[in-house]
Parts: sequence; C-alpha cells; structure tokens
Amino acid sequence: MVYLHIPFCGSFCTYCGFYSETESGAGVTCSAFADAMIREIRSRADEIAGSGPPDTIYIGGGTPSVLPLSSLSSVVSALREVSPGCGRDEFTVEVNPEDVVEKGSAYLDSLLGLGVSRISMGVQSLDDGVLRWMNRRHDASTARKAYSMLREAGFSDISVDLIFGISFLDDEIWRKTLDEIIDGMGTGMSPEHLSAYQLSVEEGSALERLVVSGRYSEASEEKCRIQYDILCRKASDAGYRHYEISNFALPGHEAVHNSAYWRRVPYVGLGPSAHSLLHDGMPSVSAWLSEHGAIGKGRGLRVRCWNPPYLADYVRNVCGSSPADHAYGREGEVLTAEQEVIETVMLALRTDTGISESCLRRLRPDAPIDALIDAGSLCREKDGAEDGPRLRIPEGMFFVSDSIISSLV
Repeated sequence: MVYLHIPFCGSFCTYCGFYSETESGAGVTCSAFADAMIREIRSRADEIAGSGPPDTIYIGGGTPSVLPLSSLSSVVSALREVSPGCGRDEFTVEVNPEDVVEKGSAYLDSLLGLGVSRISMGVQSLDDGVLRWMNRRHDASTARKAYSMLREAGFSDISVDLIFGISFLDDEIWRKTLDEIIDGMGTGMSPEHLSAYQLSVEEGSALERLVVSGRYSEASEEKCRIQYDILCRKASDAGYRHYEISNFALPGHEAVHNSAYWRRVPYVGLGPSAHSLLHDGMPSVSAWLSEHGAIGKGRGLRVRCWNPPYLADYVRNVCGSSPADHAYGREGEVLTAEQEVIETVMLALRTDTGISESCLRRLRPDAPIDALIDAGSLCREKDGAEDGPRLRIPEGMFFVSDSIISSLV
C-alpha cells in the first residue's frame, strides 16, 4: 500500500487544515517536487515492496489534479519500477472538478492509461453559495460537467466527496444535493462511492480564523445530527452500504485502500507531511529501530514515521541525502502496546464490521462492554463471523460514536 501526497493546490479552501502550497508560493516547481519524490521512492524501495497486500496506490493531497501529467507519469513509473504490482488491486487519484474540465478528455484518457482505476472527486456541494463560501474553484455546473466527462471517459469507480454540518446550510438544500448526486448529476449513473464529512474547525485553517474573529458560528449538534440522518437514510434507500462512519459504497465498491487503513495494514506514505505505518521486518525500519535503541524489545514492532511538513524542507532533505539514506529528516515513533490497542479498537469500531467480541474483551477487560450492549451502543452480530460474534456500533449510534469509543479506549 502506497500513499503519495501531492502538496499543490490552486487555492486554499476555507475549511482545509491539510498541508498544501501553491506552486508560486512554495518556490518549488512541480517538476522539482516530482524529482524529489522519485528519489524518495527509489530510496524506500524495500519499504514499498515490504508493505504487503493489498497492492494499492492512493494519490491524494492537496490537489493531485493540479500536477502536470508528465510529472505524475514519471512518479508512477518510478513506483512501478520498484514494485511492479503496485496499484493492481486499486489505483485512486483525487481530482477537482475544475481541473477535469480544464484538462479535458485527453487528460482522463491518460489517467486510464496509467492504470488509474478509481477517481475521488471533491464536489463538496452543489450549491453555488456554499461553494463560494468554501473558496472552491468550481461551481455546481462545473461539477456536473466533470462527472459527466469522467463517465464518458470510461471510469466505472467514482467516489464523490461532500460536506455537511455548515451552520447556514439549509436541510432542504442538503436533501437536493444528495438527490442529485445519487441520481448521477444528469448521467443516470450513481457514483459508486460517497464520502461525506461533517464540517470541523481545523487548526490553521481560514475557518478557524473566522470562528475566532466571530465571523462564523459553528452549526449546532442537533443540526449536524439531522443532516447526518438525512445522509444515512438517502444513501440506504439508494442501496449504499454504510461501511464506515463517513463512507458509503454500492456493493463491491468499498475503497480497498482506505479499508486497509482501518485494519491497520502497513503502508508507505511518500511526499511532504505524509505518514507511514511500517513493521520491523523491513531493513530500513530495523536500521531505524537500532538507531533509536528499540532493537531487542520484541518482534512485531510497528513504527509510525512522517516526512517534514513543508515542501521546501522535503525537497532539500531528500535531494541532500545519499541514495542509501532512508531518513530524509523523517521523524518517527515506535508504537507502544497501549497505542496499538487504542488504534485497533478505535478504527475497527468506525466500520460496520466492528471487532471480534473475544478480541475486544481481551484487549479491554475492564471496559464497560456489557453496559454498552445493554444500552444499545454496541450490538452483537453472529452470522458469518469466523472468529465468533462481533461487536459493532449500530448505524443509529454512529453520530455519537466518539463518546462510545472513548469509553472503550
């Protein structure tokens, strides 16, 4: 599993707290960035090859569709040189509607030629007023056109991102947006996947500044709950499986890459600010553990590491290191047994498959599991479970899942 972080954006969304730069503002060209990423790919070949199945590529950001096709192609080629099977199980690229429309059908044909099998498009809303407030570069008509172009190009696995829980977003506008999205925005072909996120105030975002200055008041919990319920009901009626708190898929179209995250499968993150989850069987990880005095503490250790969060630092560190140096200024930590337990329980309970009851009771023997079952906050499912009954949070309680999970971890 490989995640590539493309840090470039054409502009900055009001709500976004992810690290990104404009090409002019960063002082680093897309070409120079691609060269640095290729160097990192080649240096971390053992990690990429050793990350194991599923063999997926996820290119996110930022806005990957801002990156010139020539740069994207060179990065993917380098990745395939060190891991020929990479992306055969799923290859996702995030795009914005305006880039799809501007670059046209030739760009989409080229993505297909690279082996891209799945598109995740950031639509967020089909209300132009909401889109302007978000500082999105597209309007509703551009989103509709981009979706139609993706279908005409032959993409058969499309995910659409949406945002709810905005204080001035009317429930009826939210209903109309969902209806049109699910109906396929005029194509008659529903998106295979929906990701819908409640607006949150991220540190360092423009939205945070609006809140602090009193120019924006967050939506009430009740308003957010109503809009989440509308989402769940409409998705269910349309045949989507609500397989993770924020994700819905038509049967067979669940995201392979993201589902592996929730199972805590090791993965390699490339690019500025990208995180990785690695295991001690990889030579470079063993070397890192030795340097930090962690060798001999037992097999099965996992390391979380991350690249420097600034593009200029990333390029300077990567290009200033020898090809054999896997560090590149990366920071990391050896996960403790308690961290492993917390992540296992927390991520599993975000999904509709939950966690094995025997596993949860072993990991958290003092947790109020029976009380949560009696209260309906956890439900027991037996059918088809090879490892015995499983416990999950019922969909009706997903909205308050944070409090349920916190009582277990």
